[in-house]
Amino acid sequence: MDPSNESDLQAWLIDRVVGSFAHVEQVDDAGLRRLVAAALNGSAAGGRLPLADKQRIAEEVLHAMRGLGVLQSLFDDPAVTEIMVNGPDSVFFEREGRLFRHPRGFHDRKRLTDLIVGFFARADRAVSETEPLADLRLPDGSRAHAALPPVAPDGPVFTIRKFTGLRPDLETLVLTDFLSQEAADFLQEAVRARRSLFLSGGTGTGKTTFLNVLSASIPPDERVVTIEDSAELRLQGLPNLVRLESRGALPDGGGAVTVSHLIRAALRMRPDRIIVGEVRGAESLDMLQAMNTGHAGSLSTGHANSAGDMLSRLALLALAPSGLPYAALVRQVASAVDLVVHLTRLPDGRRAVREIVRTLGAEGEAFRTETLFSREGGGPLVRTA
Repeated sequence: MDPSNESDLQAWLIDRVVGSFAHVEQVDDAGLRRLVAAALNGSAAGGRLPLADKQRIAEEVLHAMRGLGVLQSLFDDPAVTEIMVNGPDSVFFEREGRLFRHPRGFHDRKRLTDLIVGFFARADRAVSETEPLADLRLPDGSRAHAALPPVAPDGPVFTIRKFTGLRPDLETLVLTDFLSQEAADFLQEAVRARRSLFLSGGTGTGKTTFLNVLSASIPPDERVVTIEDSAELRLQGLPNLVRLESRGALPDGGGAVTVSHLIRAALRMRPDRIIVGEVRGAESLDMLQAMNTGHAGSLSTGHANSAGDMLSRLALLALAPSGLPYAALVRQVASAVDLVVHLTRLPDGRRAVREIVRTLGAEGEAFRTETLFSREGGGPLVRTA
């Protein structure tokens, strides 16, 4: 066989190496490089290539077998914050808040599927046609999500939200116009004074990052319990810190530990504050009850289109598990949540605080609120009350 292009050549090399060695997964990276180089030099197409191209192709084949293939360079680039694969020939990435299309893709659906399955398998996580959805937290704090056919009819979908290792502080966020100095001082004091805060916003607006930043204002002598679906919070300067992470069902269908379970468990751990990474389901009722029973100063995040929408959504999420009238839940939310900080993306792609809203109480099924800070379009965040 004489592969007609580089993509075919890489696919052929993988087949050749895997097909020639029954236990190639037991070969270390150096040994695998030698196997790939030997197969490349022994091919007609490889023999016509300059040495530099051979080395590059061999390294990319190694990444395809052990790493992320054509995605590896994006993953290694510290300026790239998100990688999005919408099928074998549709790869996008985010850099500095803007989306770009990657000029390269995968050979076919099978190659992309094999890469995803192998990537998750190396972390002892299964993803397959029978279990087509999977999430994974990488050792560096990055998150990966996969969706395979049949739930993804246009081909495998693979998303990596990278943890860049950067830990901004409030001073840095003020300098980048994420929020104003006055708003930063206000939120710092609110956290110290044990006000309960909710951070709302869409996907990728910086909620988890900002929650990490605000947690730096928690006094170090407090006992804090964090609860997450996937442990992403990196709280600093809190020696009395307990981290809890939920768990899905075991293969036999039992053994699931939900965020609701963990909130109830946390109440028996004598916390001064409870931080829930994200509220998005029935756990909202448990969170509200915890915040209304002596655990002021709690912090959490949620998806919403505005601060007011976040308050309404919390009440709606608690409606089914509680069995209470909606008006009663509105009162619970108004009593539990002191401030909502809504994050957004500005027209130029930057993440920023859009508004800070204070809850004043409830009137029937409506919330009484006061907007303290707001931002119009791409303008500055200003005090409004």
